[in-house]
Amino acid sequence: MQGFQTCYKNHNFGFRVKLRKKIFTIIFGTETPAGKTFDVTLLTLIILSVTVVILESVRPLRESYQELFTSMEWVFTIVFTLEYLLRIYSAPNPKKYITSFFGIIDLLAILPTYMGLIFDQSTFLLTIRALRLLRIFRVFKLGRYVKEAAVLVSALQSSIYKIVVFFGAVLTLVLILGSLLYLIEGEENGFTSIPQSIYWAIVTITTVGYGDLAPATVPGKILASIAMLTGFSIIAVPTGIISVEISKAVKSGNKPSAKACANCGNNDHDSDAAYCKICGKKL
Repeated sequence: MQGFQTCYKNHNFGFRVKLRKKIFTIIFGTETPAGKTFDVTLLTLIILSVTVVILESVRPLRESYQELFTSMEWVFTIVFTLEYLLRIYSAPNPKKYITSFFGIIDLLAILPTYMGLIFDQSTFLLTIRALRLLRIFRVFKLGRYVKEAAVLVSALQSSIYKIVVFFGAVLTLVLILGSLLYLIEGEENGFTSIPQSIYWAIVTITTVGYGDLAPATVPGKILASIAMLTGFSIIAVPTGIISVEISKAVKSGNKPSAKACANCGNNDHDSDAAYCKICGKKL
């Protein structure tokens, strides 16, 4: 009897392992026909769900098709919830997936609908509207199906420190410009405080130019001219930084990439490896 129970447990454990591998191959892999079908289906649902969110914001459509929009929203939410749970179940490292970028996006895609059941819509109407807008985060789920998205993410990650230093220099510049213009123009010309003047400096050097604030004195106009000319050169800096990193990422992406192991999910091995260095399975 004990031997039968042990055999049953081993068989049950082996079935669960095979099931997780099968789900992992379908959800995280795109090499198999089932994986491709799953990706295309999910991609279509994401586009449809985002379209529904956009159409629901149009008042005449919302008033005429509110029940239809609500029903479709629940269908999308249930499907995305099942997908989210299956990803957690089949992921080699569930905690890593949950805290990853796409793991957070997947959670944000389903959370607003469930939050709507908790809050009273008449009391927390603004909160519900904000939560509904969070559904638009589903569009970021498209990124995992666009190969070029990985290149862009890699470029942004590589240039983040340079951009932080650049924005630090820009912040110093707008602080100086704002403080000088506050001293030159004063409250009588609309520059009522240094923060207000800093706002003007940001609008000016970014060449936005809302026109709600403008210097009236000659020294103020000279300083504004310097800020405008400086703005043209400043705009080119982050563009150049990211362009260089994108070029590097594209060159790196053209190199043969290593496949992910369908057994354990590991992809940290040489591009020409035939077997996984973690579990030994054939790639």
